[in-house]
Amino acid sequence: MPPTYHLERRQFIPRPLAEVFAFFADAGNLEAITPPSLHFRILTPPPIDLRTGTRIEYRLSLCGIPFKWRTRIESFDPPRRFSDVQERGPYKLWRHTHEFSEQNGGTLMIDRVEYQLPWGPVGWLAYRLFVERQLSHIFHYRYQAIERLLAGQPKSRDGEEISDNLSQSVT
Repeated sequence: MPPTYHLERRQFIPRPLAEVFAFFADAGNLEAITPPSLHFRILTPPPIDLRTGTRIEYRLSLCGIPFKWRTRIESFDPPRRFSDVQERGPYKLWRHTHEFSEQNGGTLMIDRVEYQLPWGPVGWLAYRLFVERQLSHIFHYRYQAIERLLAGQPKSRDGEEISDNLSQSVT
């Protein structure tokens, strides 16, 4: 059985829970919080009614190699949480849980990703050489974009270091 990798990131957003959840439940906002270098595009025609069972098709490019990705909303519990799982894409397993809670007059958002790579031992090598760093970059960009769009605090897009509470582990 391949190792399962875990990524977690917490972010405080000084906006009401309902507003933050609505932003993330609108699949159209994914493009705004995904690094431009991925050439991310949603293929599913709008409007996308996010609920348990909704499937969303994407096209993106990694290192110049284009591919399609399809996710399914596995659970949807507004305004507290939802999770999506990959049905087709580059991972053997991809489960992304988005959790939201009221805190200090705003919203604490927690992203938890559980994933496995294909290719056996080569997958572990890919994780060490590339995947871990690539996901860190994607979630760092995402953190900055959320700060710009929801927290009203413009951040540099040039990779300026900020604390984004990202942790990664393997089980």
